[in-house]
Amino acid sequence: MDVVGVEGEAAAGSAGGVRAVPAAGEWEREPHPSDSLRTFGAVVQALREHAGLSRADLGARVQYSKHTVESVELGRRMPDEAFVERAEEALGNTGALRKAARHLTRGEAGLAAWFRRWARLEREAVSLCTYECRLVPGLLQSEGYARAVFEGTIPLRTDEELEVQLAARMARQVMMRERPTVPFSFIVEEHVFRRQFGDAEAMRGLLDHVLELTAPRNVTLQVVPVEARLHACLDGPLQILETSEGRRLGYSEGQQNGRLISDPKEMILLCQRYDTLRSQALNPTESRDLLEQLRGEL
Repeated sequence: MDVVGVEGEAAAGSAGGVRAVPAAGEWEREPHPSDSLRTFGAVVQALREHAGLSRADLGARVQYSKHTVESVELGRRMPDEAFVERAEEALGNTGALRKAARHLTRGEAGLAAWFRRWARLEREAVSLCTYECRLVPGLLQSEGYARAVFEGTIPLRTDEELEVQLAARMARQVMMRERPTVPFSFIVEEHVFRRQFGDAEAMRGLLDHVLELTAPRNVTLQVVPVEARLHACLDGPLQILETSEGRRLGYSEGQQNGRLISDPKEMILLCQRYDTLRSQALNPTESRDLLEQLRGEL
């Protein structure tokens, strides 16, 4: 789920679609290029090269500089409506650019590149299951805990970068509050809640936050006690979601990488592992009692 510090958490990227035409005919470079921008740029480049045009040639036809054409092709800039329409006309009127432009989205600040696709799927999922054995899941982290996680990562972040990622992680939790009919299931190892990250007050704040977020009827938290035996999910953290079409997808993450899992046979196996662990973990009532106990020990 979340890499020690950068999970796909949350960032609130802008909605899809092209921007209004800027007054000066140029626009600012995108700070966080998205996959859709890079793909759109690759299509522009392929059509331009097929037409035998240089970037300067295309720039003259769309009334933008060759540097702007280059930035669009490299996914560094969001093309405005004028660019899309003029490029469409200059490159054969196939309709490819107009259709592709409808799916353009901005990059998402605070979101690891390898997590972006999963984050988009997650926001539309009809159910979400999370198993975590390293740290408190991003959807349940208190602000103090999240800040401590970001501050401890390597390479070190600037204060500005830290605040952007912290805001993104906190914003992601809004999804749980805004979707009261979507089932959220969390299975977390007990030692995760015992790991110290600050003083007693900070630890209490974390436990209070977790208890609050998991109180609604659509949210289930189960803790795997330290005395539990070895179980089926020891290969690492795991997330499983179900789409509105009834398809199940998975996501696993490690050091500086993440993997979206779509193979049906592999998903059957992962779902079986998660369901088995559910039966081995404490039930929701026992899990809340344990967190209350941990809080009382502080």
